[in-house]
Amino acid sequence: MLMALLLDAANIIGGLLLAIPLLGRFPVIARLTARIAPWRWLVGIVALVAGGYFLIVHLISGPHLFHFEVVGIAVGVILAWERLTGRRPLVPVPAATASGAASAGAGSPEPAAAPAPSPAELAGPALLVAVFGIIAIVVGLQGLFTPN
Repeated sequence: MLMALLLDAANIIGGLLLAIPLLGRFPVIARLTARIAPWRWLVGIVALVAGGYFLIVHLISGPHLFHFEVVGIAVGVILAWERLTGRRPLVPVPAATASGAASAGAGSPEPAAAPAPSPAELAGPALLVAVFGIIAIVVGLQGLFTPN
């Protein structure tokens, strides 16, 4: 029960982090993702562990492989990519985390909001990862309402 909740939460939160280029245009989501963006690697590790656990359980004793664990493993790999490989992250980091610290020291009362991504940023791999993030959110919400 707890592992299923962890997998669903990791899919939802990881999906929000992956869908930053699309959903970051909404101020509420931009502020939320800016706060949790430094912890994206930890969300990725939780998604990898929970997805891997259910993958093993369902391959050994379960009825069949479910899409919840496949999406969880993919979310985990994408979010933890920078920590696993040492290369640049596959997920764009919200600008509020980078510019917020610089502008807060400049005397402004609150950190700068993340600018909306330009249409050029929503092409190729960034668009693919963002759409997969929305799919992960839907899968995580579906997992909350699906009995185990």
